[in-house]
Amino acid sequence: MTTTERKTRVDLARNAPAVYKAMIALDAAARQGLEPELVELVLTRCSQINHCAWCIDMHTAGARKIGVSEQKLFLLNAWEEAQGLYTEKERAAFALAEAITVLTDGFVPDSVYEGAQEYFDETELAQLISLVLTINAWNRIAVSTRMSPQAR
Repeated sequence: MTTTERKTRVDLARNAPAVYKAMIALDAAARQGLEPELVELVLTRCSQINHCAWCIDMHTAGARKIGVSEQKLFLLNAWEEAQGLYTEKERAAFALAEAITVLTDGFVPDSVYEGAQEYFDETELAQLISLVLTINAWNRIAVSTRMSPQAR
């Protein structure tokens, strides 16, 4: 069976409805107080790192719907090199999101956390961390169950 022929392994919503409903509620709560464009960009970036096609497809579509430019979406995986395209606040969010997502590289560095503190107050920072942990959970659900954008 090729990668494109893979079938979803299990439907979490049907087989673990309480978990799925809790994830939906967590997702909604994590977005509160954050700018919608920032939310979609962070969700997309984390999904790129986690190789989650389902979530990349969903969040790039969501980003386009609210007016995020194609250029911002196309260059997101190279945001560090795309000087001038992303705001300093977005760049701080991406750095923190990447550090949280890729914990195998070690703990979240103080410099990255302090960089985010320059642009986010404590409530926003708590929301951003919550957003990143939520998308990482969604990514792991989608990847482990082999959810595919073609299956929509």
